[in-house]
Amino acid sequence: MLTVKIDGCKKMSVPAGLSAEEIFERAGLHKGSSEGKGAFAPLAAFVNNELAALASPINADCTLSPVYPDSPMGTEVYRHSLCFLLAKAAREIVPKRRLMVSMAIGNGYYHYFDDDEPISAQLLEALACRMRSDVNADLPISIVTRSWSDALEYFKQSNQADTVALIEYINDPFVQLNECDGYRDLHIAPLVPRTGLLSVWELIPYRRGMLLRFPHTKKPYELDPFSDIPVLYDIAEEYEQKAKVLNAGSIGALNRINQSGKIQDFIMVAEALQNKKLAAIADLIAEKSDTAKVILIAGPSSSGKTTSAKKLSIQLRALGFKPIHIELDNYFVDRNRTPLDEDGKPNFECLEALDIEFLNQQLLDLFDGKEVELPAFDFKSGTRKASGITVSLKNNELLILEGIHGLNDKLTPQIPAEHKLKIYVSALTQLNVDDHNRVRTTDYRLLRRMVRDYNFRGHDARATLGMWSSVQRGERRYIFPFQGSADIAFNSALDYELGVLKVFAEPLLQAVKPYHPEYSDARRIQAFISRISPISPQYVPSDSILREFIGSSVFEY
Repeated sequence: MLTVKIDGCKKMSVPAGLSAEEIFERAGLHKGSSEGKGAFAPLAAFVNNELAALASPINADCTLSPVYPDSPMGTEVYRHSLCFLLAKAAREIVPKRRLMVSMAIGNGYYHYFDDDEPISAQLLEALACRMRSDVNADLPISIVTRSWSDALEYFKQSNQADTVALIEYINDPFVQLNECDGYRDLHIAPLVPRTGLLSVWELIPYRRGMLLRFPHTKKPYELDPFSDIPVLYDIAEEYEQKAKVLNAGSIGALNRINQSGKIQDFIMVAEALQNKKLAAIADLIAEKSDTAKVILIAGPSSSGKTTSAKKLSIQLRALGFKPIHIELDNYFVDRNRTPLDEDGKPNFECLEALDIEFLNQQLLDLFDGKEVELPAFDFKSGTRKASGITVSLKNNELLILEGIHGLNDKLTPQIPAEHKLKIYVSALTQLNVDDHNRVRTTDYRLLRRMVRDYNFRGHDARATLGMWSSVQRGERRYIFPFQGSADIAFNSALDYELGVLKVFAEPLLQAVKPYHPEYSDARRIQAFISRISPISPQYVPSDSILREFIGSSVFEY
């Protein structure tokens, strides 16, 4: 008999070997929610603060908590399970075609077949019908263990080249797989225990592929209306072309390149492609320079906005322009005028924390040919002061404003639209784990932030993980709603950087222990980067965007 502490308070004595789901049923927790609203079946479990499938057998004393669909972790389990369900349907209906998962667009994941043939309406409906049939059948999804060689052979036969490459990197004698009705896929993360729990989704045509749409976390059994974000698809399409040049679209493929000793060449090409994109953006700015006088750059946390702006300035200088970089942080209102958030703390992320009227007046003065003195915000005293730096717009001079509100027209309401050019910067990786399992963009940025916080801000991994939900809340409120209004999108992700970030992040994550609240996130990210072959930081060029996070950059910050 084992002693299990349920949800942090209730203790139970149960036989060894019971599944987490069976224990929840005995404890009366088979229905509930994270926020006490409604009654949802749990999708997974926290076992000693680590995310686990409900089918996981419990063989030692532990703490146990249900994971409901209206929680961030529950949302991930639900979405990951939907991708499994679609992959299963594709394998059964078109077994010779290779389905690929791509980036998130709205509340959905873009999927396509790697043969570049568009998905017909008939195939789309057949896939949706098969998925609905599986949901109605309420099929069990289990975790099975196979030998390394058996798993490798299975995925070779299944035409999953990226999964084969991923398995080749590991040397464990046994490999865990998710299995449902004879279909198997690599076990990357816990799935729901039964297909019947996946009742809310939508499969719609999108460009040359399809979009698998899912509910929002706060409304786990409702679908919001679809709102397209074309700029994200443009990045996805551009990334596909780049992946063909680099010959790497997955972690397994990157591992092969690294282990073959060709990673330095790969890094140089990846950096050259990114610099080429920045040069193309500079060319576009030059074409519009007769009217566009201010370049507004915005993006979420750790997207590399600062280095992107600096590198773009160099490209513009090469074209004969003189960029003037203006820090929006220097336009904060005095701290005694800073708005407060819901917790009564100063909200430096809201638009009202900036002196919009003063900023716009200075911009208008510059456009009128006047000379202005830029402000400097003293963060110690919480007041704005004169900087002693004066600027004016002469021939071939451009303003570059970088900040989280750059895409919001309320930042510059007095500036005519033709004078503005808006650039959205984010690390939108499409480097998949394998064919059917994607790398979350937010995890990509989280790794960057974690490494930078430790290197330059004295924060450990727990501090970064602890504040990340607040950071994301600000992004959803102040950045993402405006990304579709960008004139240009720049993807700052470098396909090789996960191998470099692993070198820094792994020891930081290992310091997070099971009794820490941040442990479940730390373990999830640890499991993800454990599949990546480490890459030495010495190969990273000194002007790389990655240097903003790992250090030793030629740029000053």
